[in-house]
Amino acid sequence: MAMRHVSRRGFMLVLSSPSGAGKSTISSGLLGRHPELTMSISATTRPMRPGEKHARDYLFVDQSEFDKMVLSGEMLEHAVVFGNSYGTPKDPVVNALNEGRDVLFDVDWQGTQQLRKNAPADVVSIFILPPSFDELERRLLARAQDTEEVMQDRMSRAHNEMSHWAEYEYIIINQEIEASVTVAGAILTAERYRRKRQAQLEIFVRGMKKPSNTTDSTVF
Repeated sequence: MAMRHVSRRGFMLVLSSPSGAGKSTISSGLLGRHPELTMSISATTRPMRPGEKHARDYLFVDQSEFDKMVLSGEMLEHAVVFGNSYGTPKDPVVNALNEGRDVLFDVDWQGTQQLRKNAPADVVSIFILPPSFDELERRLLARAQDTEEVMQDRMSRAHNEMSHWAEYEYIIINQEIEASVTVAGAILTAERYRRKRQAQLEIFVRGMKKPSNTTDSTVF
């Protein structure tokens, strides 16, 4: 007999880390291994970088438009990072969750707090730690994309970011990318099978027929 599908509501898989700890690379790895996972696209006021595309990497908007989205309640979370505004438009995420699709978030601890406040039952949080602070500094220096002033800001911010690690449900120490992606994927799979996420599970169980050769009167 074929198994009946038990529908469920999707959830938000939130990844946070200090800059340079590997969050974006792990996110890309997860999306590659789990094509059914949807990436949340943030709106931002920062300039578009070479190779980026509007509506694929970010929704690039000016500050006036961003402020209007915040004031009209269109954002699930928003924050200012290095002088630029970032935020997550609400409707695409809510629609995905209602359709049973899981949404991946690449946000900082402030964004995670706002998501928990606005949708506490839908958030699963993972914090990515570097193997050491020295290694984190080495990775940031290797990028060679930022001015010295921005680098100092990033290092200062990294200290602050890492102080919030204990607010997360899962912690991954990113010593090796492929291993970290595997662990994050295991968390994704396990969370999909949580009883509370399978909305029609009780109906499914009650609808199961008891074997005809049993006299057990127990009702599931």
